[in-house]
Amino acid sequence: MLTADEQAAHATRVLEDGYSVVEDAVDPGLCDAIDDDLRRLERELGIVPADNLFEGLHTTRIYNLLVHGSLYQQIPLHPDILPIVERVLDDGLLISSLSSIAIGPGEAAQMIHADDQLIPLPKPHPPIICNTMWAVTDFTEANGATRLVPGSHLADGSPVPLQHYESIPAEMPKGSVLMWVGSLWHGGGANRTDGRRVGIAMNYCAGFIRQQENQQLGIPPELVRTFPRRLQELVGYSIYHGLIGHIDKQHPGKRLLSGDQPADLVWDLARTR
Repeated sequence: MLTADEQAAHATRVLEDGYSVVEDAVDPGLCDAIDDDLRRLERELGIVPADNLFEGLHTTRIYNLLVHGSLYQQIPLHPDILPIVERVLDDGLLISSLSSIAIGPGEAAQMIHADDQLIPLPKPHPPIICNTMWAVTDFTEANGATRLVPGSHLADGSPVPLQHYESIPAEMPKGSVLMWVGSLWHGGGANRTDGRRVGIAMNYCAGFIRQQENQQLGIPPELVRTFPRRLQELVGYSIYHGLIGHIDKQHPGKRLLSGDQPADLVWDLARTR
């Protein structure tokens, strides 16, 4: 487990450099279990590579992983990683998306992009997205390690699609977690090996930003009822800063999940009786 000081140091690096890597964060046995289960899901769901250059012609992706078993519930709640992301954003953050990315042999490098470039805000701006990549296998320059443009999160714009930019590979051993702020320019690397580079993209956003994957419609409420309370909050059954996300002044967890959850709103601070 990381100490509070170590968590703070990683959060500072994310804010200042745009990224940080936590090595030995994930037990190798959990990585193996995830890798095996992803292969099962790919077979059972008939997952094949996409037909566009951004997702990759030799890359398999599985989205909305929380509906595919309790194994994936451990990922958003990781006791070392979530506290760092909360320092970068705040504890009202949400799960934006949870997906797998398995870069296969022969894949070309992904175009350099920023995860927040579709959000119409002037740059640079305070962090609104903090994403993480779990190394389910070793990440090397040869097998497609994520490529980063350090310091680019401070730029006054986003990268131009398909334009070349100098970048560095985020090489890291299996069980490591790369985290970066959403404005950082980056992209998946080319895989010049005969093996797969497997990662889990665990992405978070500020509580006032629309999530990339629609968690409330994509995950059945009966499944959400089985989640730990914190995971229910992370998928959107929560209220941000005492206001954003309420239903008729009720906490969505209580209204939709029948949980005993407090519903005090910011307006209640001005009660007259």
